[in-house]
Amino acid sequence: MDRLHELEVFIAVADAGSFVKAGARLRLSPPAVTRAISALEERLGARVFNRTTRSLTITDVGQRFLESARRVLADLDTAEKEAVGETALPRGHLNITASVTFGRSALAPVVCGFLGQYPRVTASVLLLDRVVNLVEEGVDIAVRIGHLPDSTLIAKRIGSVHRILVASPDYLARRGVPASPADLRHHSVIAFTGLMPNREWRFRNGQKTGSVSVQPTFEINDATPAIQAAAMGHGITIALSYMVCEQIRDGTLVPILQAFTLPPQPVHLVYPHVRLVAPKIRAFLDFAAPRLKGVLDRLAWETPDGAPPTGPS
Repeated sequence: MDRLHELEVFIAVADAGSFVKAGARLRLSPPAVTRAISALEERLGARVFNRTTRSLTITDVGQRFLESARRVLADLDTAEKEAVGETALPRGHLNITASVTFGRSALAPVVCGFLGQYPRVTASVLLLDRVVNLVEEGVDIAVRIGHLPDSTLIAKRIGSVHRILVASPDYLARRGVPASPADLRHHSVIAFTGLMPNREWRFRNGQKTGSVSVQPTFEINDATPAIQAAAMGHGITIALSYMVCEQIRDGTLVPILQAFTLPPQPVHLVYPHVRLVAPKIRAFLDFAAPRLKGVLDRLAWETPDGAPPTGPS
């Protein structure tokens, strides 16, 4: 069996913590993964994993071997990429992820435009309202909204968004306009759980932040129907500025409690740290970054006087 293949399978199992997950990532059957690990262990004369029907743990031998295996494959990958040169045409398959609403409204059209320009590249787009582990799930590039924790990921900033509360003019005419965060307790709240997971709205009051608990009349894990329900006059909902900017401009929705809005959140394209970025990834970053920035600029929320809310951009 190919020794480099065995290393690749070994690293995938160690990262995934599962033969099945590693097989799915490498598009191999579970028996093929088992054969590769068995062949590696036979040549080393030692087990690299302790496995039972319920658990999988790496052995001391496996742990010592893991970093060397990573280095061998990284050096080979670098050598191959250097051989074809920095100007090699982008080719291969890209795995990209983003949140559901951003993917639908902004990312998907950009990916289609990129594929039209680079016919040797194919792409899969995974839309999920959770943070994807790029390494474990085999994803090349992600769009991340929010402040990034310390990590080994490389980030390219493309803009910023705000969390805002909105309601229809009809609803506000019937129920009144909230003057303070505490007033939300007396209103019908439509909670998009992705932005209001604990049934509370976080706000800024001067230089301090606070929160107010609410009892939603309607709670849903998809932003689009929450926004639609608000536009139909059913209550107040929370959204990111790019999601509702056009409805605010045409008067379908009205932003409320603007003085209490938190500072903007950054939007980044992120990808795992590697010694040499593959041409397909570099080409997508160069293509997508200005276009996604343009989308975010076009959908930027502005106050009635035409200026963005105060705070860092």
